[in-house]
Amino acid sequence: MRLTSNRFSQLFPFCWRDLALTAGILACASGLCALLRFVTRDGGFAPLVFVLAVLLVSRLTTGYLFGLTASVLGVMGVNFIFTYPYWKIDFSLSGYPLTFLTMLTVSLITCTMTTRVKQQDSLRLENEREKMRANLLRSVSHDIRTPLTSIVGATSTLLDPSAQLTASENHQLLEDVNEDAQWLIRVVENLLSITRVGDSQADIKKEPEAAEEVLGEAVRKFRKQYPQVEIQVQAPNELLMVPMDAILIEQVLANLLENAVLHGKHTTAIRLSVWKDRHYARFSVEDNGCGIPPQILPSLFNGALPQEPERASDGKRNMGLGLTVCRTIVAAHGGSVEAHNLPSGGAEFSFRLPLAKEEAQ
Repeated sequence: MRLTSNRFSQLFPFCWRDLALTAGILACASGLCALLRFVTRDGGFAPLVFVLAVLLVSRLTTGYLFGLTASVLGVMGVNFIFTYPYWKIDFSLSGYPLTFLTMLTVSLITCTMTTRVKQQDSLRLENEREKMRANLLRSVSHDIRTPLTSIVGATSTLLDPSAQLTASENHQLLEDVNEDAQWLIRVVENLLSITRVGDSQADIKKEPEAAEEVLGEAVRKFRKQYPQVEIQVQAPNELLMVPMDAILIEQVLANLLENAVLHGKHTTAIRLSVWKDRHYARFSVEDNGCGIPPQILPSLFNGALPQEPERASDGKRNMGLGLTVCRTIVAAHGGSVEAHNLPSGGAEFSFRLPLAKEEAQ
């Protein structure tokens, strides 16, 4: 019984938006027929207009309910209003059954095609989500396994009574443990952020925030962790208010700033800027590091991030999870993210967020 009820609700879902859309299309069809009747006395145009109306209703609404309803109302409207004798139902009219069957057939065929297309789109989106989850899990396992292995190794050495370590060696091992623990904290923060967002269709709460303040908070946290890197901030003279979840966008900026240091290898300076780009606010992170390998640029933000060695020679790790989080958060805000190498050396990561209508104007 429950399966039958679910199947019925899938075929005949009720939605106030679809109801308003159906009423609006039928009203427009009726108005057009009324206007044409003043131009010509021939009422043969009415069935064609309402067939078009039924086609639009069936295509733009969900399920079969509103398409079938439009078919019945369309036939009744043609018979009652636009066919002589006017304002009277006459089932003996020539061609009446054919008109009804035509509208009903158009509705059924269009609803069936629309339902199948929507089902295919739903399957495609679900496949993309599954692919994203698989890539995310791969990145998470990579980013978590490496520091945990290092922590276990360092603490095992410290706890081994037979290991005769000097004070400087003990201090170095503790520094490594602290660094790896900090890395795990950032991984957990990224996981919490991406869990809040869910996917690109998530409904996040956006409030107008001053872009300069968000930049300042991200820079303040970054300087605590990387005081040796020079960072320059550029913002417009006028206050730029951007609809956003400030905490999530700060996470995006933190990931991009950290990425510039970890993958720039010899990054010593970063420029963080924001400006108004037509109907968007564009945020940019430029560094003077080694740039992005050209072979991974096309797949940098599409969920197919390449796996790097678990620990490079300079002790820096993969930022796959961080870039995945950036892409997901920005997409949930209705924006886009991109990256490219700079002609002068280094790389630029930028993303844009849509402005409110008042701010865009």
